[in-house]
Amino acid sequence: MAPSSRLATAALGVLALLSGALAIGQDTCVAFKAAPSTFPIVSNRRATPILLSPDEWPGVQRAATDFASDIEQVTGVKPSLRNVSSSALTSQSEASSFGANVVIVGTLGKSALIDAVVNRTKLDVSGIQGKWEAFMAKEVKDPLPGIQSAYVIVGADKRGTIFAMYDHSEQFGVSPWYWWADVPTTKHTNLFVTSSGCAHGPPTVQYRAIFLNDEQPALQNWAMEKFTNGTGAALTGSPFNHFFYTKLFELILRLKGNHLWPAQWSSAFGVDDAQNQPLADWYGIVMGTSHEEPMMRSIPVEWNLFGKGPWDYNANPQAIYDFWVQGAERAEPYENMWTVGMRGNGDLPLQGAGNNIALLEKVVSDQRRILMNVYNTTDVTHIPQVWTLYKEVEGYYDQGLRVPDDITLMWTDDNWGNVRRNPLPSERNRTGGAGVYYHVDYVGDPRDYKWITSSQIEKTFEQMSLAVARDAVKIWVLNVGDLKPYEMHTEWFLTLAWDAGRWTPENYPSFVTQWAQREFDLSPQDAGLVAGLMHNVTRHNMRRKPELLNSTTYSLVNYREAENVVAELQSMVAASTQLYNKLPSNAKPAFFQLLHHPILASTTLTQMWVSAGINNLRASQARLSANDYANEVENLFMQDAALEKDYHSLLDALSYNRITGKWDHMMDQTHVMYYYWQQPMTNTMPMITKVQPSKQALAGAMRIVPEGSMGAWPGDNVNNCAQGYGCPNPALTIDPFVPTGNRFVDVGAGGPTPFTFTVTSNASWVNISPSKGSISPSSPEQRVFLSVDWSKVSGVQTAVLTFTASPQGQSQMSVPVTLTANHTVVPNGFKGFVEGDGAVSIEAAHSSRNTTVQGITWTELPGHGRTLSAVTPWPRGGSELNFTAGSGPSIEYDFFLFNTRNQGGNVTITTLVSPSLNTLGDDRPLGIALQIDDGAPVTKYFVPASVPGQVPAPWNGVDGWVANSINSVPMVLPVQPGAHTLKVWMIEPTVVVQKIIIDTGGVRPSYLGPPESIRV
Repeated sequence: MAPSSRLATAALGVLALLSGALAIGQDTCVAFKAAPSTFPIVSNRRATPILLSPDEWPGVQRAATDFASDIEQVTGVKPSLRNVSSSALTSQSEASSFGANVVIVGTLGKSALIDAVVNRTKLDVSGIQGKWEAFMAKEVKDPLPGIQSAYVIVGADKRGTIFAMYDHSEQFGVSPWYWWADVPTTKHTNLFVTSSGCAHGPPTVQYRAIFLNDEQPALQNWAMEKFTNGTGAALTGSPFNHFFYTKLFELILRLKGNHLWPAQWSSAFGVDDAQNQPLADWYGIVMGTSHEEPMMRSIPVEWNLFGKGPWDYNANPQAIYDFWVQGAERAEPYENMWTVGMRGNGDLPLQGAGNNIALLEKVVSDQRRILMNVYNTTDVTHIPQVWTLYKEVEGYYDQGLRVPDDITLMWTDDNWGNVRRNPLPSERNRTGGAGVYYHVDYVGDPRDYKWITSSQIEKTFEQMSLAVARDAVKIWVLNVGDLKPYEMHTEWFLTLAWDAGRWTPENYPSFVTQWAQREFDLSPQDAGLVAGLMHNVTRHNMRRKPELLNSTTYSLVNYREAENVVAELQSMVAASTQLYNKLPSNAKPAFFQLLHHPILASTTLTQMWVSAGINNLRASQARLSANDYANEVENLFMQDAALEKDYHSLLDALSYNRITGKWDHMMDQTHVMYYYWQQPMTNTMPMITKVQPSKQALAGAMRIVPEGSMGAWPGDNVNNCAQGYGCPNPALTIDPFVPTGNRFVDVGAGGPTPFTFTVTSNASWVNISPSKGSISPSSPEQRVFLSVDWSKVSGVQTAVLTFTASPQGQSQMSVPVTLTANHTVVPNGFKGFVEGDGAVSIEAAHSSRNTTVQGITWTELPGHGRTLSAVTPWPRGGSELNFTAGSGPSIEYDFFLFNTRNQGGNVTITTLVSPSLNTLGDDRPLGIALQIDDGAPVTKYFVPASVPGQVPAPWNGVDGWVANSINSVPMVLPVQPGAHTLKVWMIEPTVVVQKIIIDTGGVRPSYLGPPESIRV
């Protein structure tokens, strides 16, 4: 079964257990038909009134207006929303004006109304009392005088109450993305809640944040058009005012986030708009600043505006201290998570001479003194503070930098989704705890990636579940760049942070299926299709970030790799288009933004690069079809621009006297033809060439190119043989276990002269399809497939196929091609993978058997990685067990060989592993051991130590681990032809194995490796 189908099937199995309520990762308590033990929210066109206490938090009051509006959007009936004191309800007449049923919303200990209900009914709130952001909701009989029954929504604190309402809204049918992705509300005539209601305890992660970063050109240009009159803030020119941020605050809360690092590079949250900070607090958002912006001040913008002297705490401490004091005084009235520490101006390493460890310790000491003074306290341990160990700062920590115990240590990924380090067991009892700063968007080496969604939720699950297991749950921050087009991944990250315990390797694929059904109101079957498409497009873009693609990323000649990649993408376009066309018109804008455009745009870009590679290859082979591919590249380049325009013209609306699309500018990001790590200043078409269409190739009208060759016959070509001239005729080999089952030869036009051709063989066991054809400038090439009737072949046999062309007005020409068939046979009873085409290629999930040691088992991570899925030792965390080779959990693969390398009794086994890092430190490097049969295990530690604060050397470059999204781990093991078992032994936790390639001498260069071998 195809990987996308397996993922969809797994997801549908979980989806079938859900009710009609469209909720993700939460218990459902909403119904759309009356039943015993249900409470009406809207029934028979009557909405139950919503009551709050006048002393409730302003943020709860505001969210309650959303709650009432959401009910109206779903049902067309708006409930009344009233502030009512508990004393007023002692009057029978006052209470009777609301009717028999009401909804009561409030915060425990803040709302007098809720406290009165608890006191009167003895409602058990012990499950949430005093617990961060917890909530409960249930029907309560006779809650207050004159009221027969109430559905009581209670939050343990301000955000607990807010999340409770938004939780219900989502189940009613209102997507968190109703504004930010134009997801239509699902309509229902009636709304009910179960009498038992919904509840949720404290979240897994206390502070759950997104970070707007690298916001130029897309987000900033869009916001300038939509939220300003074209001028931006007075001092900075920033468009990120309170009109923008209040939209964002609501989204964050609906996604059950609670924390924000605001846009930074050309804006300053506290300067751009005086209402930004108080409104964040009013909504209930905890504000922070990024890893390189201490003390609630934007760096570099605010320092460039107000700072005096250099940003150097050695040379200019008093000016910087005073600058920080002002930031602290400005932010003190509000709820914050204070960034401490310091980096250089512009997110660079600290500048200047001296001991940076001692300097940073003084910096933090002074920053804490500022907090003491501003908060008028001698104890700053109750003030939330975080120090992000980003890049060189992590190195300082590893070299002895001491951090006060109450400061949260935020560990980081490598900017590419691979966490650099987690808390060690000895670091897990710090009172400040730990967190993780993670990326789905980045500017820097080896290449920017910020155009389109290119991260896998599967990998995020793997990496962040490790953070949970190792107690890094104080704060998670996701760098979301422009936010769009990372909508689904943003929600996944916050959903995982909200309740990580709900998600396992077995059920996380269901997230996308549930998301698809909620966003597009699809049937379970169509939702499964969407989940498969989303998996495939993010897997494709994760394999190689779109910004890193070039014309030879995927092999143009080996394993049919490039054409298979393009074919997969084109099938995705067809499926997505079919779904798009059947959607109602109000759902199409959301579907286009969230899925259809990423598929169309990714396909266009990839096909353009592949076509450019084929164009150049065809030209080197003197093939007329090179010109068709040149034209295709030009067309696809223009199509790329047209797709950007389509996105920008969605939902035309009036913006400051201009009619523009709602999302105009959101796809401004350049993405074609990078020259170094930084974004190009414009999109530039890939290099193409052309052959003269009127000129015939020197060797004649027909060009013959066998599969796997960059050369062409007849005539001379540098790729025909090492000498480049006087080369032998082309030759092919085949065996019964070649995964494709056949070989091919391309017949092409070498110029303007049309010709017919025939293919004949001197052996009856060769099947030729087609055996004849016509070539002309309008149809310049034909692929001829060669297969074998193996019942007629024993051992090794050779056939000669003759390709004969009859060009108009010219003499016949012919090219012989030798086909060698090797009829390899597997003994009866063998079960496993069989060598074919000189290799055994195995997807790691396709094991023969698996063993468990001390509760740890190699477990599949569905959809993770570049090809199918991956396996990793699970569960994680705990005592951080490691094993000597041969003593830990193993996963086994049965395979059969006919050859060894040069028949020398050895094979090279390359294990393709995810580019994970040494998250327990370089003294616990990642490693695995391989063993064949009863031989001695061979151990390899494959992540070398790095300079503190840096990544290992093989990580770097446009062909390093991270650019290729893989770490290839080769080992040479002794083996003879025959049946064998390969054992992969766990040594260290967190190794993620995607694929295993056993090379008997036939593995050829490609990006993804040989396709999986035949399994018998």
